[in-house]
Amino acid sequence: MSKPVCLVTGVGPENGTGAEIAKRFSEGGYQVAMLARNADNLDALAGKYVDARAYPCDVGDLDALVETVSRIKAEMGAPKVVVHNALRSTRGSILEMDPDDLEKNFRVNTTALLYLSRETIPAMLEAGEGAILVTGNTSATRGKTNWGFFASTKAAQRILAESIAREFGPQGIHVAYFIIDASIDTPRTRPVLAPDQPDEFFAKPPAIAEEMFRVAHQDRSTWSFRVELRPFGEVW
Repeated sequence: MSKPVCLVTGVGPENGTGAEIAKRFSEGGYQVAMLARNADNLDALAGKYVDARAYPCDVGDLDALVETVSRIKAEMGAPKVVVHNALRSTRGSILEMDPDDLEKNFRVNTTALLYLSRETIPAMLEAGEGAILVTGNTSATRGKTNWGFFASTKAAQRILAESIAREFGPQGIHVAYFIIDASIDTPRTRPVLAPDQPDEFFAKPPAIAEEMFRVAHQDRSTWSFRVELRPFGEVW
């Protein structure tokens, strides 16, 4: 039998969260379809991970997203696991930001999840199994000054994921939402956001990926939906 397929959006630079998720599912026996805008980065990762393929795509372009998922199904097979890790975030005052940015955030964070689900759930239903995993963060649970455009779309994303879970969970599809309450130790974020913090301040991308892989394979009698991850020293 051919290997199952895992589709991962938002696969950024090596050692980042998306890349580590792709790597973990590759090591776990999956073919991995990696989606992101940076084709060169995806090609580099595809050369390092077993049975991983690059599918350059801006998930905010919904027509392109549908076309890309169709290509994946034709070339690799129907995804058994879908991980929506891509995000778009803009920050600033409600009075100063361009309202179009709210719509753009919503399209990547929430509407893309809807399209991914609609394009992959039918095959999961036919197979009687499948998993849709979504990476969220603390913004999905509260609004904060200057984060309104981002938080509102992540909250909508969480509610959409829960609606999908409640509708399709009884039919064998496991949907889980991961609230990562932490700064993530990635090549891009650590130098900018917290360059002087110790290692224990950060959530490690390989550890996040490991937990997502584990949840994707939970026994049906004990499925998780809302999974919260934070460093041991985090005050919450």
